[in-house]
Amino acid sequence: MSAEAGTDQALIDGRPAIVAELIPLAFAGFAHFTAMQVRNRKVKGFDLHLARLRQASNAFFGRASTDEQLRSYVKAAIDGGPEDQSLTVTVFSRHGEFTADSMDVEPATLVRTGAPSDGPQGPLRLSAVDHERPLAAIKHVGEVGKTYYLHQAVRQGFNDAAFVDRHGRLSEATIWNLVFWDGAAVIWPEAAVLTGTTMGIVQRQLDRLGVPQRHEEVSLDRLQDLSGAAVMNSWTPGIPVTAIASNPIAEAKPFVSLLHSAYEAEPASFL
Repeated sequence: MSAEAGTDQALIDGRPAIVAELIPLAFAGFAHFTAMQVRNRKVKGFDLHLARLRQASNAFFGRASTDEQLRSYVKAAIDGGPEDQSLTVTVFSRHGEFTADSMDVEPATLVRTGAPSDGPQGPLRLSAVDHERPLAAIKHVGEVGKTYYLHQAVRQGFNDAAFVDRHGRLSEATIWNLVFWDGAAVIWPEAAVLTGTTMGIVQRQLDRLGVPQRHEEVSLDRLQDLSGAAVMNSWTPGIPVTAIASNPIAEAKPFVSLLHSAYEAEPASFL
């Protein structure tokens, strides 16, 4: 999709941000966020975004903004932009980082918007990197490893990188959830991962559709026994993966279509 005029906004607590407020955030690393795609001014799975923000704020700051506040901040950005856009909600402390002053305080909320995106077309080939994200269950900022390992993967001739934990289990890719297919059931990696909002949408719609799914440990050696693999994030519910490290994987187009069908079954709503 091409960029549209008026897609770039930055609002803090529902009002246009000023430069003095944004400067301290330029290199700040103690914050968490969620990202979504807005289509026709509607959002899928907004309840999952709210739950993510609430849980992460309580973990980071000891308290959280109300769902009503967050909804109003996001709605202001959606109403102020075009029908289709990318939107990121970042929650931070005005007291900064590297200080106890950011404990047990009311967090602030930055909403940024930009041009809509559907992600790369794929298929993707992923390198395999020994890496475990700190606080993996929280979608937080300042993770230099994601970009570093992406760059290393591209230099090696891959499109991106997948992470392998200390137990030899595949967990995530740099900015993606991993998902696999055994020909009959959807397999989610058993490891410390971020539960993506798109992942949550797909899981509950697969349940509704009666499609079997389970969590299992997936090692590199196990890939030869599987029938397909994909990655997903807020851009897309599924891009096929045709290799992880030196392990080829069949491009399972029906599997990827199933992921997209499950996502499309989720109703989108106005805020």
